[in-house]
Amino acid sequence: MITGVDDLDAAWLSEALGGRVETVTATRVGTGQMGECYRLALTGDDVPASVLAKLGAADPAARAIVGGAYRGEVTFYGVVAPTVAIRVPTCSYAAYDEATAQVVLLLEDLTEHEQGDQLAGCTPDQALDAARNLAGLHGPRWCDESLLDLDNMKHSEQADADLLAEIYAPSVDHYLADPGAGLSAEDQATLRATADVAGAWLLTRATRFALVHGDYRLDNVMFRRDGGPGSVAVDWQTTSIAPPLRDLGFLLGTGLAPADRRTHEEAVVAAYHEALVGHGVTDYDLDECWLDYRLAMVQGPLIAVLGCVYTGRTERGDRMFAAMVERSCAAIRDLGTLGLIG
Repeated sequence: MITGVDDLDAAWLSEALGGRVETVTATRVGTGQMGECYRLALTGDDVPASVLAKLGAADPAARAIVGGAYRGEVTFYGVVAPTVAIRVPTCSYAAYDEATAQVVLLLEDLTEHEQGDQLAGCTPDQALDAARNLAGLHGPRWCDESLLDLDNMKHSEQADADLLAEIYAPSVDHYLADPGAGLSAEDQATLRATADVAGAWLLTRATRFALVHGDYRLDNVMFRRDGGPGSVAVDWQTTSIAPPLRDLGFLLGTGLAPADRRTHEEAVVAAYHEALVGHGVTDYDLDECWLDYRLAMVQGPLIAVLGCVYTGRTERGDRMFAAMVERSCAAIRDLGTLGLIG
């Protein structure tokens, strides 16, 4: 098992990739709050021109805290990805070491794609493409009880709802205590109202489930540079079992400007549902899908607030979380989400 980027030399990569690597040039990509990512430019025979290498955090203590997320991503690429139809990067190598909580993934470098921008938002066409791709995750293993055989996969229970209620309400208070949040009085009121129902929301209509990404937002979607369809979903450290529309609600509620969402969301949800049917889901009509979409909007402020409070603060991160909360709160009001939870 490698210990860091310096171990990703030509000999190790030759064995991992099954070709002959002559030279390696590593360039750091991103800031890596959960770990480190490098683009490896390669020369040699029978190897790609470049791959992305995802490694665990340099600090062993930090790795130990998030080791479960690393293990989950290795499981996704090695076990789950071949059983679903969502487009993801090709994974050439994946390993996790329990003793050191170190992880290494060698992933396709999507040179014809660019990362979505959560702060800027996306176009309706991008949202539509990402929604259709998302159905390829949910549909093939819709309500598949064998998902429970995977590591750390379980249905949410009352204890989970109680814990969420316990930590989310004070997190909302903490978030709103910061003037930098910059929310309108209306959005602040909506956000506080989500704290009152978060626990109940977690268990509402939760009997219909699928494998979910858990953080399906624009920063975790790669879009084609030419503007065509073919988005790719990345960062699979937060997979779990949950009502599937929470992924779609999170994408549209946090990624589209409210005016665009109001205009296009019904068509996008219908296209997602049509794609589900194409993947064999036959016991779930469009009306139920729309209801679950409306309910899903609590996911937006929930993830944004907890992400802001419990991760390292950055200037861009603060602006991104604020945009996510504002867009989600508007969606919650527009769709009457809070009135559906009981």
